[in-house]
Amino acid sequence: MNPDFYKFMKTEMEPEINPSAKQPMTDEERLKLAKKLDDELDEYINSLPKTKYEDGWPEDRWEEEMDKHPFFMKEAPKLGDELHPLYEGLQKLKYDPDENEPQELAISYKDDGNFNFKHKNYRLAIVAYTEGIKQKCGDSEIDSSLLNNRAAAHWFLQNYRSCLRDCELALKIKPNYEKVLNRAANCCYHLARYDKGIEYCDNILESDKTNKDILNLRKKCVNALKLKERNDRKRDADNKKANQSVKDLIAEIVSRGYKIEGGGKDNIDLSKLEPCFPELANQRVYLNRETNCLVWPVVLVYPEYKIMDYIKEFADEDSFIEQLHIVFETYPEWDRAKAYRPDNVNIYFETINQNIVKVDNEKTLGYVLKTQGYVIKGGTPNFIVLVKNSDAEKAFLRR
Repeated sequence: MNPDFYKFMKTEMEPEINPSAKQPMTDEERLKLAKKLDDELDEYINSLPKTKYEDGWPEDRWEEEMDKHPFFMKEAPKLGDELHPLYEGLQKLKYDPDENEPQELAISYKDDGNFNFKHKNYRLAIVAYTEGIKQKCGDSEIDSSLLNNRAAAHWFLQNYRSCLRDCELALKIKPNYEKVLNRAANCCYHLARYDKGIEYCDNILESDKTNKDILNLRKKCVNALKLKERNDRKRDADNKKANQSVKDLIAEIVSRGYKIEGGGKDNIDLSKLEPCFPELANQRVYLNRETNCLVWPVVLVYPEYKIMDYIKEFADEDSFIEQLHIVFETYPEWDRAKAYRPDNVNIYFETINQNIVKVDNEKTLGYVLKTQGYVIKGGTPNFIVLVKNSDAEKAFLRR
């Protein structure tokens, strides 16, 4: 109220309440004074300046504003929404630890979680249940229920690992919680923890032997466990076989006297045999047990044109001339002079001491790989191909 109004009231009423007056007012005088005050109050209010009321809800948005008001809203605010001041005030009152006991707070958070769960806002439900759990109210029914409800929210989000963890915590508080046992068993199935799932199913069946859902779930766990054990045995056998193949491969390389860059005399790291060229990916040297030969990926370098070619499978018992007939069965596009022919090229390699050695094209790959000074680098033997007596060959030999 305007302060001037209080000043007006005091000024007008002072003569009538003068404590020095000797005679009390009659009813007629009291009514007359009341009428006078009413008339003067109306006159004063009418004399105030007229202003437009702007604190109400606008006509075009009154429904929107009503939905924000905590007394009329149809659903709880979402994360990031602007909160109505009254809603914030109610929240503070509801969740103030100075005004509520831990048990009361836990129940409040549980109710909020249930509300969000009902409206499928599972992430918000998890937040509310978590706050309730943090209260550690000491009531086993409330604590186990909060954990069970949070597990249910995780279940609908397919967070099976988190769901199972909450189930296990709830069962520590309430070991025979059937809802939790049921959900834990289903989580174990989805997490491929079949043996534990069978254990949970058995716990339920002790008190409910005809539970069809649990009987079916147990059967699924048993079948899945058998399949898993079979696959594990097969994988172990395959790994054992692969490891033996690697040992046999390395033993053959060592026994044939081939030198591998970075490899010891009797111990070769398998990584040193992996081709470093993308074109030869998955083409690592292997032992052909039928022919008892090592099959290598080989790189051919053509310095004249600064390009490379690849032979994906070059058995160490094959001669270079045999492979050249395959490589030059048709003329390469870049060989416009058609000079690269099996009988018109020389092959060279570079030793570890950077000496250039000419290869006898009639010799086998295995014979050349055992040549003194030859080292296999990057899992792939490399050779240089040049046209006989060409300018490119002469320039290469003058280096």
